[in-house]
Amino acid sequence: MRRFEFKALAVSVMVFGCAQGVAAQSPALQGGAATVAMAPRLHFSPDEMALAEAVASHPSLAAFYGANELKPIFTGPEGETLRKALRDTISAMPAHGIPASRYRPQALAGAGQDFAAEMLHARILARLIRDLTGGMIDPAEVPGIHREVTRPSIAKLMNEFAAHDDPAGFLAGLAPQNRAYKALQAVLRERTSLTPSADLPKAPEAVWRVGMQGEGVLPLRRRLASIGFDAAATQPRLYDEALSQAVSRYQEAVGLRPDGVAGPNTIRRLNSDGADARSRAVLVALERMRWMGGEDLEDRLVWVNIPEFTARIMENDEEVFRTRAVVGKTASDMQTPEFSDQMEYVVVNPRWNVPRSITVKEYLPKLKANRHAVSHLDVIDGNGNVVPRDNIDFARYTESSFPYRMRQKPSGDNALGLVKFIFPNRWNIYLHDTPTKYLFAKQQRAYSHGCVRIGDPFDLAYQLLSSQSSDPRAVFHRALDSGRETWLHLKPNVPVHLVYFTAFPDETGQIRYFNDIYGRDAAIWARMEKAALDLGA
Repeated sequence: MRRFEFKALAVSVMVFGCAQGVAAQSPALQGGAATVAMAPRLHFSPDEMALAEAVASHPSLAAFYGANELKPIFTGPEGETLRKALRDTISAMPAHGIPASRYRPQALAGAGQDFAAEMLHARILARLIRDLTGGMIDPAEVPGIHREVTRPSIAKLMNEFAAHDDPAGFLAGLAPQNRAYKALQAVLRERTSLTPSADLPKAPEAVWRVGMQGEGVLPLRRRLASIGFDAAATQPRLYDEALSQAVSRYQEAVGLRPDGVAGPNTIRRLNSDGADARSRAVLVALERMRWMGGEDLEDRLVWVNIPEFTARIMENDEEVFRTRAVVGKTASDMQTPEFSDQMEYVVVNPRWNVPRSITVKEYLPKLKANRHAVSHLDVIDGNGNVVPRDNIDFARYTESSFPYRMRQKPSGDNALGLVKFIFPNRWNIYLHDTPTKYLFAKQQRAYSHGCVRIGDPFDLAYQLLSSQSSDPRAVFHRALDSGRETWLHLKPNVPVHLVYFTAFPDETGQIRYFNDIYGRDAAIWARMEKAALDLGA
């Protein structure tokens, strides 16, 4: 066998081997493509060989082209429909908060009809599909985020794109289609339309009121007029009543207090390039929604938005219950993590098994000083037995050697209150009642060790149990009145999402903004900026 033929065989096995998995799971790749995937060829044209070599290091492209007999889809007159669909989708990517430049539109516009052009289009298509169906960046890179992004098969979606009657419409439909994503897109369009051209001179920061005048009024008028807030003037340098009214309309449109005074906040927003704090919050929120693109957000679910300090139950994308929440402190080791899971149990009259970190860092020093400290807690040995404190020499132990754990009996003073909501996870995070009710009156509610405290826990329990009982209150209170720890199994389990949106629509569709209490949005934004500059598709 000649060297060329041997290399061709090696590459074909690799490419067609990638296609086997796609053919096995995709109805779109049955028939001829599946036959090819199961039986690699030994003879290739030079163009097929070049294509096979080019995609061999890219699993998704190898699977796609291997399942399609190494046939190009973008070159030649027949590929114009797909080329145009890709170009049109790229031009619309800013509506998703992703810059079009990430997909090299100028390179695509100048591409020819050769093998290099095929590869350029294919790589950019794969990148675009990946971005829309799971986001630009990997959330696992950011501490505290444990979101598992469920990405569909890019090879399968490429095949569907190539065969679709409306390929541009197909690509547009890959992004999340839920109400929240569309509301975020709408406010992004609005904020973009309220950003003056970068070519216009910026207005100097000042405080302008009716009757004042100066050269700084001129750029203020021009920037306002460029985005539709013009005010006729016989004296352009005079801050007159008409200009004040235009400023007031602009302030209302961008979420500032509409007082008609052009102060520093108004002028800074008017001078911004569209990347102000609220715009960044919307862009990050869109990225976060793409991470959750594989989640079914139409079903009944629990939604805890950490920086909003709020927990909800959603059904069919509509809010049916809401309560205040207390979340983890801002210290790095106490922040509430982000992840999704399945809520399995409502536990009534729960015991509190004190986390080891709290036991050894907070309680052990107190016990060394006074063995009868924190007397509301039992000391438990490895067999689950209560150990009398007089039998323990606490002074001999360190944080690493302390062999006991601590537990609190069910009671109204229990740190977990009278009910907790369990979705087993490796971070030991759950929702629960609390005796410290006064914290729910505070505006900023980051006070826990990481778990989420619920302001109306009984009502949450009633709502969760309502799908399996005609009288959920009675079910709950029978368990409560027993005084014993009782586990009520939720049938079916309820998806729970611990999320972190600093910009998110309320029930009316209005976007509300929250503080980035843990600095996670800032970390995501830095990675998004870097990804936007990465042109290596």
